[in-house]
Amino acid sequence: MTEQKPPAAPGPRGHVLTLSCADRPGIVHAVSGALLESGCNITDSQQYGNPDTGTFFMRVAVETTTSFSRLREHLDGVAAAFGLNWQLHRAGAPVRTLILASKAAHCINDLLFLQRSGTLPIDIPAIVSNHRDLQPLAEFYGIPFYHLPVTPDTKADAEAALLELVAEHEVELVVLARYMQVLSDDLCRHLEGRAINIHHSFLPSFKGARPYHQAHARGVKIIGATAHYVTAALDEGPIIEQEVIRVDHGHSVEKFVSMGRAVEARTLAQAVQWHAEHRVLLDGTRTVVFD
Repeated sequence: MTEQKPPAAPGPRGHVLTLSCADRPGIVHAVSGALLESGCNITDSQQYGNPDTGTFFMRVAVETTTSFSRLREHLDGVAAAFGLNWQLHRAGAPVRTLILASKAAHCINDLLFLQRSGTLPIDIPAIVSNHRDLQPLAEFYGIPFYHLPVTPDTKADAEAALLELVAEHEVELVVLARYMQVLSDDLCRHLEGRAINIHHSFLPSFKGARPYHQAHARGVKIIGATAHYVTAALDEGPIIEQEVIRVDHGHSVEKFVSMGRAVEARTLAQAVQWHAEHRVLLDGTRTVVFD
């Protein structure tokens, strides 16, 4: 008879703790102590105190065999004592991400490729668009595509349908990958802190259609992109990431557009990755990004 071996004990699992609170002595000591008491091994710890607002921010990565629920119980006491605004995440767990896009494919294609290759820790249950141009791309990646046309008369219904999809697919993050519609104030408030947008930047005052063409005509020397959280103030939400590159008089309009699209795709992907790795904490109209 073959001897039955007992099942192996589960190995350590990774978790990420993020928190913010009013800055005061003893926070790091108390948090580290609670993690130690719960059997955690701290693998990374970063802190920042904002001297202007008196707010303290912290991100701690740990490994432990303690269950997720038990670990939360150990932290409850510290959270109450210091008034922590805190979240505990399972490290590496893909963030369920819905992508909004219109016609341009450069940003969404980059996100889909990085997710499929395992580089970006997100799970994409749905792609939503106000046009059908990107449906073949969604089908190529095997992701459900939802066409929600938007007109002044259908905007409210389209946003209501979008929120239904967010709830149905248990979406944690919404990414506007060149979605060329302005979200209503109500929708922005509903998605506060969990919707990321991308737009061109460092183009002085070139708003509206064909911004790169306007920049080319003015002979600008730098172009770039900004990824930020969505707020009711159009394109003015807390900034997560920016990138800038140099251009010169010898570049054609087509080259401007090509270089600009590449920067937009990289900047958006970086912002999404930092968010999915729980490295971004909101600090009023700003962000704290732990690298």
